[in-house]
Amino acid sequence: MGIHDVSISSPIAGVVAPAILRHFYTDKTWVEGETLRQLNDMAQLNGAIAIAAFPDLHPGKYGPTGMALLAERLHPLLIGNDIGCGMSLFALDLPLRKLRLDKAEQKLRELEYQTLSNIPDKMAECGLAPDLFPEGMGTIGGGNHFCELQAVDQIFAPSPEHPFDEQKLYLLVHSGSRGLGTTAFSAFLASDKTGHEGLKPNSPTFIDWKKAHDQCVLWASLNRKLIAERAAKALHADLQLIADVPHNLVRFTPEGIIHHKGAAVAHSGDLIPIAGSRASLSYVVRACDAVTQSLNAVSHGAGRKYDRASMQARVGKLRSQREHLTRNAWGGRAICDDRALLVEESAAAYKDSTQVVTDLQEHNLVAPIAAMRPLLTYKKAHMQNSTEKPKDKSRRAHYAKR
Repeated sequence: MGIHDVSISSPIAGVVAPAILRHFYTDKTWVEGETLRQLNDMAQLNGAIAIAAFPDLHPGKYGPTGMALLAERLHPLLIGNDIGCGMSLFALDLPLRKLRLDKAEQKLRELEYQTLSNIPDKMAECGLAPDLFPEGMGTIGGGNHFCELQAVDQIFAPSPEHPFDEQKLYLLVHSGSRGLGTTAFSAFLASDKTGHEGLKPNSPTFIDWKKAHDQCVLWASLNRKLIAERAAKALHADLQLIADVPHNLVRFTPEGIIHHKGAAVAHSGDLIPIAGSRASLSYVVRACDAVTQSLNAVSHGAGRKYDRASMQARVGKLRSQREHLTRNAWGGRAICDDRALLVEESAAAYKDSTQVVTDLQEHNLVAPIAAMRPLLTYKKAHMQNSTEKPKDKSRRAHYAKR
């Protein structure tokens, strides 16, 4: 199926001009009506030039998630508070055959209790002031953020620079700028009077927001690295970065300002992780030349099918159901001691990650490299101290490949 181009009247500097809306998904992907309404609103923003919409598309607070917008003006509302949020994929030197899932689960429960040393120095090395929320470094946050231990389920194509190995373990980290991003967004909301009119380039508010934005992007990238270091330390392993890909930020290009709202930055040849749910496959793909047609962006994950509020009525009413939510078909487990979060982030809340990748592939945006199955997904653990261990050691997971 080809690209759907829709022209929508959009006011640009007082002149009515077409804003091009391109759908990079097929009829097999369900997109709810509210999302399409939000897309139309985005196409009519001041200075809007083009929009790329992806199969993980779903409604958001200030606009849909799973899209990229090219505009003449800056629209910070689209990016929101989690500036710099992204996915980072790492290879561990821990072989799959040596993994004991019950013991690894106990160790990963202590992920955010692992001591991090020299945080100010690491921040300074990245060009960050050491007093920019150092206490938040190495923390995951809530919502759909996670740190996941994965194994290769299938290899589709070779990757010479980072060969994937079915006998190795991998870490996928999804997190952002935490309190720093929230502070930056709050400051913008307090100072901005333009609303959806957008910011003119080089205006005082534009300059202030861009400075804060750039710091948040650096901070979020380092945060994901430190989360991975904590996980590797808990598992007594070393790690190697494969890909660090933000999906919630802006890029300044000669053509205009590209707003990535839940859309991974992708240039031809890049390796991109596309997350599934904790009970479905994730993928690693390579961006193809055609990503220039999609504003150098692709999906970053499966995308929500149902919002968080509605999930409480759909699953997890019984204790037995909630216990089932912590297991998947591969014997993998979820570490999530927050009952509401466990339900809100269950696999049923998300679209089919395989279909998302298939849609992107049909539009020649990506080529699949590997499918990854989830073994341990860390979201939140409540512990009295860092030495506390779960008491139930009776069940062992069958994590071998199907």
